[in-house]
Amino acid sequence: MTRYLIIICLATLGLSPCTNASEREPLFQDHAVLKAVLTAPISQTYAQRTSNVRLYHPGQWTYINEKGESQRLDVSIRIRGNFRRQYCELPPLRLNFRKSQVKGTLFKGQDKLKLVSPCQHGLESQQKLLLEYLAYRTLEILTDNSFGTRLIRLSYVDSDNKLKSWTDLAFVIEDEDDVAARLQLDKVAVKENRFEELDQPTTALAELFQLLISNHDYSVIKGPEGEYCCHNSVMFTRPDSADKRIPIPYDFDMSGFVNASYAAPPHHLPIRLVRTRYYRGMCQPTEVLDEAIAHILSKKEEILSLYANTPELSRLSRNRTLSYVKSYFATLEDEAKLKKQVLDRCRGREQLDAMLAEEADADAKAEAPKDPT
Repeated sequence: MTRYLIIICLATLGLSPCTNASEREPLFQDHAVLKAVLTAPISQTYAQRTSNVRLYHPGQWTYINEKGESQRLDVSIRIRGNFRRQYCELPPLRLNFRKSQVKGTLFKGQDKLKLVSPCQHGLESQQKLLLEYLAYRTLEILTDNSFGTRLIRLSYVDSDNKLKSWTDLAFVIEDEDDVAARLQLDKVAVKENRFEELDQPTTALAELFQLLISNHDYSVIKGPEGEYCCHNSVMFTRPDSADKRIPIPYDFDMSGFVNASYAAPPHHLPIRLVRTRYYRGMCQPTEVLDEAIAHILSKKEEILSLYANTPELSRLSRNRTLSYVKSYFATLEDEAKLKKQVLDRCRGREQLDAMLAEEADADAKAEAPKDPT
């Protein structure tokens, strides 16, 4: 492959330096664990888990900045989420900072942030939280078309003194609007996507990543009943090609990579265990899929190094994760396995063939000599 073609490939997959992506905001430029304390009426907030109206409650966020100094910010918190909001002992929260107050701080540019917490108290749930965080980090290694994350060792202090204080690992996720601004993309709200409306290179990479983490809880075609497209994927477009949609995945707790106690594959899939990989990706032109696979394989050592060098992971979690992800790379490197487990299972073969035939017909007409009469 020539250097020119490599540049084209990197650009279509959303990788710097080929894109015009700007740097992430300061909070997401460093992967060092941030130490912070959240002081707020947490018990009141948790009490609204089943309410249709969930209000913000004022509190304070104190963290240790890059100089080792304690810095305090006002923050309001609200319970969020769907399944985890009602199922988990420690539901996820949304943090709402004052944009005027965060200027000149590590939280510069931040307004509303999703905070992901362990589902329950205890070391096992913290390990699952770490694995979900590492799923996001894995996608960050693969492409700029990803949500930034920051791991936090967070102490929770209930200002109403109804809950005993505790400390857990948690992480925050880059806001969707910040992703759009960073990548110079437009976020779009659509009911569903047709096959031909999806950007092929970015969709192929996103869906091969979903196979890596064995996540079946997503869709790039449509969302849940009554909701915008798509399920656990945010849709973006480039200003110069608004007819092609770019899916950026999120929410990986149902994946086999995390292997949460409540996770299970969808009933319509012929598998029983969430850790059983089953490709749900769209069929893609051969060259598109080959480029995506080649790119993922080029990141193999960096991805494995991420898991091997995350000190917060227990030895058991680390070994299981390394073994599990190595089996994914072994599939990509084996032509027979790749054909059986990916190529033969992809969805939309008829739509792809029809689209390619239409493109070939259009090219033939464009190249045909014109009748001089």
